[in-house]
Amino acid sequence: MNQQKGRRVATAVGFVSGVLACLDAVRDTRVLWPPDALWQVLRPPQRLEFGAGIALMLVTLITTAMRARS
Repeated sequence: MNQQKGRRVATAVGFVSGVLACLDAVRDTRVLWPPDALWQVLRPPQRLEFGAGIALMLVTLITTAMRARS
């Protein structure tokens, strides 16, 4: 596998992992919108998982954008 393909696979896996972490955090909630109502419903461990999932998605998007510019 060449380096470019490996980077794309790693980016895709990172982004999908973030999405799955967010979905796992909100799996038992009945409120999904607005975000502040969702945040109030989540317990502290779910908040951590949700925040980590969003952070993982943002990191993969930012690194992809930075690589595209260089």
